[in-house]
Amino acid sequence: MISKSTIDKVYETARLEEVIGDYVQLKKSGSNFKGLSPFTDERSPSFMVSPVKQIWKDFSSGKGGNVVAFLMEHEHFTYPEAIKHLAKKYNIEIEETEQSNEQKEQANERESMYLVSEYAQKYFADILWNTELGKAIGLSYFKERGFTDETIKKFALGYCLDNWDSFTNAALEKGYQIKYLSDTGLTIVKEDVANPANSRKFDRFKARVMFPIQSLSGRVLGFGGRILTNDKKAAKYLNSPESDIYHKSKVLYGIYHAKQAIAKEDNCYLVEGYTDVIQFHQRGIENVVASSGTALTPEQIRLINRLTKNITVLFDGDAAGLRASLRGIDLILEQGMNVKVCSFPEGEDPDSFAKNNSLEDVLEYLNTNSKDFIQFKASLLMQDAESDPVKRADTVRDIVHSISKIPDRIQKEIYIQECAQIMNISEAVLFNTLAQIDKKDVSDTQKKAKVEKKEQVFNVVKNEEVGQKVDVQFELERKIIEILLLYGNSPQEFEDLILKENEKGDLELEPEKIEAKVYEKIFLDLQDDEIELSNEKFKNIYGKLIQELNENEKFSINTFIAPLDQEMVSEISSILMEEEKYVLHDWARKEIYPKEKEVTIAQLTNETILTLRCFLIKRRINALQNETTKAENDHREILEEIMNYIHLNTLLNKKLNRVLS
Repeated sequence: MISKSTIDKVYETARLEEVIGDYVQLKKSGSNFKGLSPFTDERSPSFMVSPVKQIWKDFSSGKGGNVVAFLMEHEHFTYPEAIKHLAKKYNIEIEETEQSNEQKEQANERESMYLVSEYAQKYFADILWNTELGKAIGLSYFKERGFTDETIKKFALGYCLDNWDSFTNAALEKGYQIKYLSDTGLTIVKEDVANPANSRKFDRFKARVMFPIQSLSGRVLGFGGRILTNDKKAAKYLNSPESDIYHKSKVLYGIYHAKQAIAKEDNCYLVEGYTDVIQFHQRGIENVVASSGTALTPEQIRLINRLTKNITVLFDGDAAGLRASLRGIDLILEQGMNVKVCSFPEGEDPDSFAKNNSLEDVLEYLNTNSKDFIQFKASLLMQDAESDPVKRADTVRDIVHSISKIPDRIQKEIYIQECAQIMNISEAVLFNTLAQIDKKDVSDTQKKAKVEKKEQVFNVVKNEEVGQKVDVQFELERKIIEILLLYGNSPQEFEDLILKENEKGDLELEPEKIEAKVYEKIFLDLQDDEIELSNEKFKNIYGKLIQELNENEKFSINTFIAPLDQEMVSEISSILMEEEKYVLHDWARKEIYPKEKEVTIAQLTNETILTLRCFLIKRRINALQNETTKAENDHREILEEIMNYIHLNTLLNKKLNRVLS
């Protein structure tokens, strides 16, 4: 268990914008920060971070919360893991007892897989550094590649012994279950034909040097293993199989070590292999990641897109490899990113080039030889076309097809102009070709949009009247929660209203000054009027808020939402992040008319409660009027009640400086 004082220190120290900045490229937007959602595929930023309130809200997915909630949502951490991650980031000492075998068994499946993977990484590293075979085979190989001790440790490289089940047996002895060893792919389990009751267990990465594959936050998701023996039947590189924690298409090798440099340099170098990444890092260029030997995917590109809009693809000098990788360029363009391409001299790759040249020479080469994708693709394809008109036409069409992937129309036009100059062909022809390529996509999109628009219009018309009736109370109840969150424990002087009869026997509201905390004023007013919040979410949050504010004078939003379920946390984040959207002076369109001048906390509280009272009184009047139309007997009592409510409503509206029509 982690002590409460340690958790409090983590919350006090952690800066939300810094933590999220490790995963999302944030840009200043007023007093907040804005970026692309890390949870959905969006091109217009709707992910908001408030440094003042230390909360975030993703309007595209509806998720939100504090710094711990972000790590739990994004990295699938448990609550203790998120606290530990933050403690490590901010160098906060944290005490915790070692997990027993029973505790390991109780961990959920995903967490158990993470634990197994982390154990495997430490085991393989220990074999590499602390065993004779590990040093002689694994460490020697890495040294031959030119990697220093510091680099080998930085990337947590390791070695799996050339035995059938050394790792598996070691893990089982430590209390890790065979189920999770199998689920992560670290162990291959096969049925023993001779003895079906006993299954046979093998180490998947037997006799391989190990490259741990880490998530954006540094968690071990899987492994890549390179064989060092001359077994022609075995694959040179072997990756962990797909699992609940490892999805090859969504992971980039080196992203954990590269994320800060990518954001700082506002550019990401994309290579093919593990050693390319490691060698670049060792040379001093850290904004580099690899697609782990797989074809580039949209998910991998979006991972980079969170940190920068600019990608420079680095290719080997091999011509066949260059052509095979052109598909990746189109995918990058389709995601609205800027792409450059740099190829190395024949016989060289990023690994060898970085190893054999100084940092200055590598940087100069990259800056000089990084070409715009149009220039690169044209020069590459024209080598095949030469003087063949048919091939030349296909080349032009291929380049225009790439341009069609770009979502920005201005960029499209600029690239068409550039292509026209390079290919010596008229812009009109290229624009016509572009239009033809776009036509089918546009047609399909329009058909889909028409169907969606019809559904939206139908829903708006169908729900318009209902929405108008529900909106006012919804917004007022939402405002009450917001006031409690922001000012709940603030002591204020309120002007209370006491309903009394004057000398003529008429009812009047007499003001009376009282001192109270905001939450006390709201709680007592709602209790006196026997008002319960109608929205279930707000009702639950309200109950917990009142209790917390009553018990804790040093109320903290972060501490309050820490134990709440994610649905409540998300709702609270929505309320706080949309504060400007729901200020009182913007409510006229919802038939709410408080003062338009700047108000104090006490005034804001009073006006919100009074407005809610007026709304509920008006609704009660309407209900009573409906009763009079249905009543068969004398309804003088109902009419008298209506008149009393109308009089009270008039008094309250005068108090709000409202003119009734």
